[in-house]
Amino acid sequence: MFSSTELQEIRNSVDIVDVVSSYLNLTAHGKNYFGVCPFHDDHSPSMCVSKEKQIYTCFVCGATGNVFQFIKEYENISFAEAVKKVATIGGIEVKIDEMKPLKKESILYDIYNLTNKLYQLNLNTTKGITAKEYLKNRGINDETIKEFGIGLSLIKGNIYEALVKKGFDNKDILKSGLATENGYDLYRNRIMFPLWDLNGKVVGFSGRIFNGEDAPKYINSRETEIFKKGELLYNYHRARNECRRKNEVIIMEGFMDVISAYTHGITNVVAAMGTAITSSNAHLISRMAKNIILCFDGDDAGIMAANACTNELLKLDVFPSIVVLDKTKGKDPDEYIKNNGVEAFKEKLSHPLSVMEFKEFYNKRGIDMGNSTSKTEYVKKMIIEIDNIKDPILREVTISKLSDETNLTVEFLKSQLKTEVKEEKQIEVKKEVNLQKYEKAEIDLIYYMLKDSKVILQYEAKKIYLPTEKYRFLVRQICAFYQKYGNIDVADFLTFIEENKEMIKVLGEITSRDLKETYSKEEIEDYIRCIDEYNRNLEINNLKQKMKESIDYAEKIELAKKIAFLNGRGE
Repeated sequence: MFSSTELQEIRNSVDIVDVVSSYLNLTAHGKNYFGVCPFHDDHSPSMCVSKEKQIYTCFVCGATGNVFQFIKEYENISFAEAVKKVATIGGIEVKIDEMKPLKKESILYDIYNLTNKLYQLNLNTTKGITAKEYLKNRGINDETIKEFGIGLSLIKGNIYEALVKKGFDNKDILKSGLATENGYDLYRNRIMFPLWDLNGKVVGFSGRIFNGEDAPKYINSRETEIFKKGELLYNYHRARNECRRKNEVIIMEGFMDVISAYTHGITNVVAAMGTAITSSNAHLISRMAKNIILCFDGDDAGIMAANACTNELLKLDVFPSIVVLDKTKGKDPDEYIKNNGVEAFKEKLSHPLSVMEFKEFYNKRGIDMGNSTSKTEYVKKMIIEIDNIKDPILREVTISKLSDETNLTVEFLKSQLKTEVKEEKQIEVKKEVNLQKYEKAEIDLIYYMLKDSKVILQYEAKKIYLPTEKYRFLVRQICAFYQKYGNIDVADFLTFIEENKEMIKVLGEITSRDLKETYSKEEIEDYIRCIDEYNRNLEINNLKQKMKESIDYAEKIELAKKIAFLNGRGE
């Protein structure tokens, strides 16, 4: 899709430090920059970003790549989309064809795509008049219906029959969850909301009752190979760019809340696909923006859901703000906007509670501070919350506030805590792994091959065999890259091996080594000699074992000659 020259031009148009720092807080430490790694549950700065090499490496999880890979992994988009995004940042205009889904997934994508179109057609027929009237009364106009692809499943159903006529296999239709084995549509007489994956492809549906039937309010698609609700967020593909632009993401509970907010100009808004925020959801949210606002329903269930979501985010050292709606003014964001207007809702969003203010509110529900037993229960709950705080300043502020509120001394409250927090986080430095002599020689040799093509030529001249398979395979690719392009650059080489994640991880382990920048030809010769010596000793030992096991005198003589030759080669 892109030539190597185009990829190199696009990559060189930006500085990886500038790009990564637009997503993460980076701190300069020597010639490199460090930040909390977004690709694992990181609690200290484990990711190193090299301005010189134009790559990033995590010392803990091994995540490694150039600017393309960072954006691809961070935003959960394809490599081509990441290249286009980098080009946009660098002011280079590129065009890419839409990436086709994987072959094994294409049938389900096609089924959902066609079904979504049929549902939308249903809504715009005479059979959809009642449903449209319902949507209109909920403040959803034709423009919004089109924007969010809202449709209608008919009372008698027409999806199974249409899919069969289009030639889809019965087993694939059943796998999609849209119909039963008897050929009946699962969704009947419901307003249909398409559900999208992170790239905006329809992967399922949520069907809502609208005519007062005594039935479950929503029926959601079952999980399939392309729909894992715990890994997705509703409206993510529309909201992600706006969230990053504003550096703020608003999390809501329901689809209708998101649609209502979006149509009133609040476009940095998403919702969980399930009843609760999962760990995967929390990771995805934490990567969308630095400022996270939770705006759930104002009833007890909504407040409990907001608390559960807060806890998931706190596990990642992410501190959200929380809006608690007054349920007398509107039980959820959708109703709040209708009752009070969008400006009143925006005002509410602009004054959220901090994490600990919310925890105080949450734990104080039903508590009588004038009752010693009730007050004791509240203090115990807050001690647990404070114990989970890693930020020392926030700890002090919360303890001081709790002390004023309960008339208990700061010293006493601190004595109840189980954990202590260091005043300052230290940048995590990769520990040296104990390596055998030949392994160290392999790694150091590859390190300098990646720095200077002269070392590649020195290696190729000797034709040595690397004993470790992963290093042997990596060197083969380095030589192939050099033969093709006539130079070596780590960031460009990462693009060359972009699809091989294991190799990229090995590369990250090597490039993160703290070796001196300069080298001599003699040092490279030493590495090669060390590897050759290991290979020779290994072969000698194998021959000695064969000689020991052989009962053929002539064979023993031949083996002894080979051993003598190998011993002589080392002199």
